[in-house]
Amino acid sequence: MEWDNQTFNPDFILMGIFSYTPTHIFLFSLVLGIFTMAFLANTLMVLLIYLDTRLHTPMYFLLSQLSLMDLMLICTTVPKMAHSYLSGRKSISVAGCEAQIFFYVSLFGAECFLLAVMAYDRYVAICYPLQYHSLMNWKLCGLMAVSTWILGGFDGIVDVAATMSFSYCGSREIAQFFCDVPALLHLSCTDTSTFETLIFICCVVMLLLPLSLIIISYTRVIITVIRMSSGEGQHKAFTTCTSHLTVVGMYYGAAMFIYMRPTSNRSPTQDKMVSAFYTILTPMLNPLIYSLRNKDVAKAFSKVLGKR
Repeated sequence: MEWDNQTFNPDFILMGIFSYTPTHIFLFSLVLGIFTMAFLANTLMVLLIYLDTRLHTPMYFLLSQLSLMDLMLICTTVPKMAHSYLSGRKSISVAGCEAQIFFYVSLFGAECFLLAVMAYDRYVAICYPLQYHSLMNWKLCGLMAVSTWILGGFDGIVDVAATMSFSYCGSREIAQFFCDVPALLHLSCTDTSTFETLIFICCVVMLLLPLSLIIISYTRVIITVIRMSSGEGQHKAFTTCTSHLTVVGMYYGAAMFIYMRPTSNRSPTQDKMVSAFYTILTPMLNPLIYSLRNKDVAKAFSKVLGKR
C-alpha cells in the first residue's frame, strides 16, 4: 500500500457509530448485550449439534456451520469496536485492517453460499424424501460445506489484495466501526472505478446467483408442501422453511442494500446502521430463529441440562 506524506503513521481511524451521549452509551450497552447473547447462542448451537447424536444429520451439520460463521463474524467486528469506544483509541493498524477485511469478506461470502446449500438440503428432504440419504449423503454435504469456506476465503484474499494496493494520501478516517471495503475506497486517491465494477460483479455472483437458487428451491418446496395430504407434515415443512427464509431475507436484503447500490447514493449513516444490523443483530437472531421453532434443538438442550 502506498502512502503520501504519511509514512510515519499509516494507521487508519475507525470513526465508529457511537458518541458519549447518554443515549449512545445506552445503545453501546445494548450492543454489548446483543454481542454476549449472539456469542453464547451460537456457541451453544455448535456444541449441541456436536454433542447430541440425534442432531448428526446434514441439516444440523449445515446449521452448525452457519452458527460457527456467525460466531466468527461478530467476533471480527464488535470486540475492536468496543475496545475503541471504551479506550478512546480509534486507530487500527494496516495489518489489523487487512485481517478485518479478510475475515469479514470471507465469512460474508461463505454465508451467502452456505444459505444456498441449506436451501438445496431442504429441497431434497421435502421434495425427494425417499432419495434424501443418497442425494444428500455425508460426503456431498461435507464437500459443499468445505466449498463455501474456500469460496469465501478466496473472495477475502482478492478483496484484501486489491484494497490494500491503492494509495491513501488524504484522510485516514473510515466512516465505519470496522474496516469495510466501500468505506475504504472513499479514502483512496487513486481511481478505484475498475475495482468497484469488480465488486459489483462479485456481488452478482455471491448474492444474486445463490439467491436465485434459494428462490427456485423454495418455490419447488412450497408447491410440494401444498400438495401434501398430511397436515402435520405440512406444518413441519413450513416451520423449517419459514425459519430459513426469514434468515435469508434479513441477510440478503441488508447485504444487497450495502453492496449493490451506486456509490453516488451511499450515505455513511445508513451504511453504518445496516452494517450493524447484519454484522451484530443477525448473528444473534439466527440461532434464536432456528432453535425456538425447532423441537429437536429444544430436546437436545433439555437433554444437556438434564445431564448437568
